[in-house]
Amino acid sequence: MLDIRPIDATIAVAPQIAPEDITAIKTAGFVAIVNNRPDGEEAGQPDGDAIRTAAEDAGLAYTAIPITHAGFSQPQVTAMIEALERAGGPVLAFCRSGTRSCNLWALAQARLGVDADEVTAKGEGAGYGLASLRPLMDAVARQG
Repeated sequence: MLDIRPIDATIAVAPQIAPEDITAIKTAGFVAIVNNRPDGEEAGQPDGDAIRTAAEDAGLAYTAIPITHAGFSQPQVTAMIEALERAGGPVLAFCRSGTRSCNLWALAQARLGVDADEVTAKGEGAGYGLASLRPLMDAVARQG
């Protein structure tokens, strides 16, 4: 079942989506999808290329920024900023549970200089605690 969790007017996150969810995602007003889940992470998960094909066939932009157990990198934060800027409308980012997508969004916001308290509140509003990410958000903000 599709479980879209809005963070703000520009982005929402979700647990794993499937190609058959794309129509509902488009109907909900999203113009782009960001996949933060690596292929093969879990048996039976939908393949990223199948989701990409369904998204592009429906006229949605698609960007893959896989986040592994190794954590977050500067290039991933930069790629997320670029994907959000290119979208020109609401973005749905997904991973296994939505947590990595929310965290990557938070790091991108920190890099852009958005207030960490505001970012944390938005994440919590979507059901994701960002308190443990604050030191990394602060470090990324200093690099921005």
